[in-house]
Amino acid sequence: MFEQVAIALTGMVAIWLTQQSREGWKKYACLFGICGQPFWFYSAYQAEQWGILVLTFFYTYSWLLGFKNNWLKPLNQ
Repeated sequence: MFEQVAIALTGMVAIWLTQQSREGWKKYACLFGICGQPFWFYSAYQAEQWGILVLTFFYTYSWLLGFKNNWLKPLNQ
């Protein structure tokens, strides 16, 4: 139950942030997305939803790519 609440909250905030007109807010979407991934992994594994588990790896990669592009690149690039 707790993991479902965590998935819902982090997911809603992440998606909401991706659609903001303020560019400074968008970069926070990947942080909320990454925070939700452990709950996705746990939930999919516990429910034996192997297709969702595979998708979770792709989502994690995408959120990490957002983290790299928004937080690790130098500001002048």
